[in-house]
Amino acid sequence: MLRRIFARFSPKLSKAYPMIDHTFDCVVVGAGGSGLRAAMGVAASGYDVACISKLYPSRSHTIAAQGGINAALANCEEDDWRWHVYDTVKGSDWLGDQDAIQYMCQEAPCVVSELESMGLPFLRTKDGFIYQRAFGGQSIHFGGKQARRTCAASDRTGHAMLHTLYG
Repeated sequence: MLRRIFARFSPKLSKAYPMIDHTFDCVVVGAGGSGLRAAMGVAASGYDVACISKLYPSRSHTIAAQGGINAALANCEEDDWRWHVYDTVKGSDWLGDQDAIQYMCQEAPCVVSELESMGLPFLRTKDGFIYQRAFGGQSIHFGGKQARRTCAASDRTGHAMLHTLYG
């Protein structure tokens, strides 16, 4: 259909840029951190996947993320995913999807571990663990003292994440 429309209006254009049909099981739109990770997950499940973006992946907005990734790893002090859930729900003014928030907070330590194994250069403690710092409104014991929950790659966590996921 499109070939006929282009051929009718611009025969030179249709010959210079021939249309090529592609077939995929899944098309992921967007090549930021979420899009790249989604495409990796689909591909790991054995499906043919295309990840399309209007920008080169390192130009996506993920590059602007500086603060880090929150995960209840308890590398620097006691922590629990339930406290992480509480802080995230509270931070959303109780409007966030609480089932999704619970899932995200439970899976966050595994995601950080996965990113680390893929080569994301997180800061380290002197003992070699991922360094966690206080950032934002995170607390321990459901609103107690400030939690050290944020895993970061200096002040360029988004940049490091994109280069880890994109290669």
